[in-house]
Amino acid sequence: QVQLVESGGGLVQPGGSLRLSCAASESIFSINFMGWYRQAPGKQRELVAHITTDGSTNYADSVKGRFTISRDNAKNTMYLQMNSLKPEDTAVYYCRAITGRRNSWGQGTQVTVSS
Repeated sequence: QVQLVESGGGLVQPGGSLRLSCAASESIFSINFMGWYRQAPGKQRELVAHITTDGSTNYADSVKGRFTISRDNAKNTMYLQMNSLKPEDTAVYYCRAITGRRNSWGQGTQVTVSS
């Protein structure tokens, strides 16, 4: 498995911003699929955004125009820039990497949006 470690979560007021990071234990250059998911209390885990090796991105409708996913292959790190945060964005955020037969998840980082 690829070891993934998320960071950057925390408490932020509505309208604020956070940047999440997902550091991988090995090169992400050839990892075709990397994504951010989130799970709110009592709800199913959902895909927030994903990015492929060629830089193609896709976003959930609920975050389009507010969140930006990116990857830095030199740093083996994926990011999620979250702007204009809303209370409904409150959740544990997980990163995921799929390469070949390996499907890896991070441990999650809590994001709480509240005044």
